[in-house]
Amino acid sequence: MTDDRRLRVALLGAGSVGSQVAALLLTHQDELADRAGVALDLVGIAVRDVDAPRDADLPRELFTTDAEGLIVGADIVIELMGGIEPAREYIALALNSGADVVTGNKALVATHGSELFDVADQVGATVSYEAAVAGAIPIIRPLRDSLAGDRVQRIMGIVNGTTNYILDRMDREGSDFDVVLADAQRLGYAEADPTGDVEGFDAAQKAAILASLAFHTAVPVDAVHREGITAIDKTVMDAARGAGYVIKLLAVCERLEGAAESPTGEAISVRVAPALVPRDHPLASVHGANNAVFVQAEAAGNLMFYGAGAGGVQTASAVLGDVVSAARRHIAGGVGVGESTRANLPVLPIGRVTTRYQITLDVSDEPGVLSTVAGILAEGRVSIATALQTVITEANGESGTARLVIGTHRALEQDLSDTVDRLAASGVVDRIVSVLRVEGD
Repeated sequence: MTDDRRLRVALLGAGSVGSQVAALLLTHQDELADRAGVALDLVGIAVRDVDAPRDADLPRELFTTDAEGLIVGADIVIELMGGIEPAREYIALALNSGADVVTGNKALVATHGSELFDVADQVGATVSYEAAVAGAIPIIRPLRDSLAGDRVQRIMGIVNGTTNYILDRMDREGSDFDVVLADAQRLGYAEADPTGDVEGFDAAQKAAILASLAFHTAVPVDAVHREGITAIDKTVMDAARGAGYVIKLLAVCERLEGAAESPTGEAISVRVAPALVPRDHPLASVHGANNAVFVQAEAAGNLMFYGAGAGGVQTASAVLGDVVSAARRHIAGGVGVGESTRANLPVLPIGRVTTRYQITLDVSDEPGVLSTVAGILAEGRVSIATALQTVITEANGESGTARLVIGTHRALEQDLSDTVDRLAASGVVDRIVSVLRVEGD
């Protein structure tokens, strides 16, 4: 240890991550002091109920229900409560009290990050949030610091472990969505109410954070196009597998050129949706509840960040990395490093995105149907790349329906959406089974 001073560390929240952070601060105190250059004293843990069971055996005298009293006088405040309030109030209090803040609160950073960063800039403090996206995977600092001199063109991320676990098992085992979801809940991968995960809300918050960092632009959550995975069934999985793809819930953040809304002609698009990924793409091999972020930069090229996207001790690793960095800043002195959002690029709606698609239809098994479908696609400026038709045989051996899987060339999302509406109303299409974007090819 290079300094005999001591920094007071206050912890807000002692759930699965908070308990592990506290345990590591206590058990590795000397080692962390050597790395930080100063002793880190955990002076208290603010909780709602001091007697609630914890994931780690921690000294009872550290617990308090007086969060505000704990914050005032702390040098570093770690916020792991979750939710918006009172977490936002406590972080603002910490910053205005002269403390640096470390948080893993993705919802708060995604919705109110800009205002908290402004407060930090005004007082010369920092807000660090490596644990807010992809658990133990270091992705925030690489985007904010390591790639600050590069131009990130695109990010594709598997940033929700629950949905990746579900889709991976459906793909590899042919299991039904409901069966795998129940297993995920039993194993603790999914909450009793899985809406935040399976409907893409969790991933959308993380996508907003990644896009804000990558493109130096404040991206609000409501600007992120969001779709969930509840419509993905065995039929959709089979069609994807037959075409050589795997389905992943992807957060896609990309730079768009030729935007009239921007003085520079540049804009960005941010979306979360189930997508088709070629089986030879690195993201296709991300199994179970793991996360991965694939970054495409102008100079650095393709970069892949992979690892555990959740878990108490894994996420605690990211939190403690931010704590050590904050402690080093205290020793070195000077103001904190602010967030860069000066590019201020417009965020375009999903209709302005251009990509390839796979359209799966149930159609009448009659002569002329394929040519009718092809004509509707051509009228809508959607070009067919591949088409596979199979007859659906009923239990009685009769058939009146065919399954048509169409792969398209690159098309504008708005054109594709309008064309799908016309197909649904054409009279020859019995059902639109799925429409999935193809990413990463």
